[in-house]
Amino acid sequence: MTDPLLSDDAELMVRTAAGDKSAFGELVKRHQSKVLSLAIRILGDETEAQDVAQDVFVKVYRAAGRYKPKAKFTTWLYRIAVNTSLDAGRRANRSVVPLEAVASVPGGPDATARLAEAELAARVRSAIQQLPPRQRTVVILHRYQELSYREIAAVTGWSVSAVESLLVRAHAKLRDSLADLRDP
Repeated sequence: MTDPLLSDDAELMVRTAAGDKSAFGELVKRHQSKVLSLAIRILGDETEAQDVAQDVFVKVYRAAGRYKPKAKFTTWLYRIAVNTSLDAGRRANRSVVPLEAVASVPGGPDATARLAEAELAARVRSAIQQLPPRQRTVVILHRYQELSYREIAAVTGWSVSAVESLLVRAHAKLRDSLADLRDP
């Protein structure tokens, strides 16, 4: 049995290719938050990620006539989003992306706990941003986009064994860089 959303996405692409702008608008509406989230996690900069997300959907629109629904639409879409994000990161020529400042936490009984959580989240984001681009990409796709190894391989064009290897190395680096957070 096929997922109706998947066939709906393929149908929307067919309609987009035929010039139906409302079909394209529906695709954007359905997927823009995931594409933006993915770009933010890869780039670490929301403004740049918004530009990348726009570029992704421009590419999707331009490719609508060539789109062949061989895999899930989201796999194809994420591949465009990952490649566009990585290209943007290379153009900016940076290996570490500055993270947004931790939002101030209002006072109250849970303020200390919320501040500790925010600081921990900032440390984890920073550690992920310091990973090499391929390792960072597989961690983000696996952990935050909840893709399987096989889906990550389809999105990135890398083999499943390469994805597994990249995740193992990324997790080892994350354990090392966050070692001080472990309980003794």
